[in-house]
Amino acid sequence: MFAGVSIISSLWMVFAIVWIIGWLRTKPTQERQPLQQRLLYGIPVLIGSYLMLSDRVSLGWWTSRTLPRTAAIQATAILLTAAGIALAIWARFYIGQNWSGTVTIKVGHTLIRTGPYRWVRHPIYSGILLAMIGTALARGKPISVLAIVLFWFGFWFKSRLEEQFMRKTFGQEYDEYARSTGALVPKL
Repeated sequence: MFAGVSIISSLWMVFAIVWIIGWLRTKPTQERQPLQQRLLYGIPVLIGSYLMLSDRVSLGWWTSRTLPRTAAIQATAILLTAAGIALAIWARFYIGQNWSGTVTIKVGHTLIRTGPYRWVRHPIYSGILLAMIGTALARGKPISVLAIVLFWFGFWFKSRLEEQFMRKTFGQEYDEYARSTGALVPKL
């Protein structure tokens, strides 16, 4: 295994550990979306994860390494992955006990508009997507592009559901927030 992939794997392990610890410290759920809607974003993300991280899929050139393993590509891959994971972790800690892996409203839910949420409404997704781009560079396989598209679709769909819940809960305050920030990329 190339050192860049090993470092990136370690970064994803840190991400997973932080996520598990954070999951243990959340507010009780007041309202949750139905299972069918969760599957509509969960399945693309699950398939994208498998395609990105598994070496068991063999689809010809789609799963063959096409990018060279240069030091510049590997360094860029590590930096993008680390920056994306750092952004996601920062946002995860900033949202605190309001966080959930599914679309929910928590008991005593508050609208967070500071920290990374000052610039984008879904910085966790932004961070994960950036980290996935870095991971795709390190892996150097065309199938990684499909994995990123699946992640993007899953996050796009999930963010739309979240925004419906936020508008229902916070009304005009959320509408103002949405006008001043981008969903995944800051507004210029």
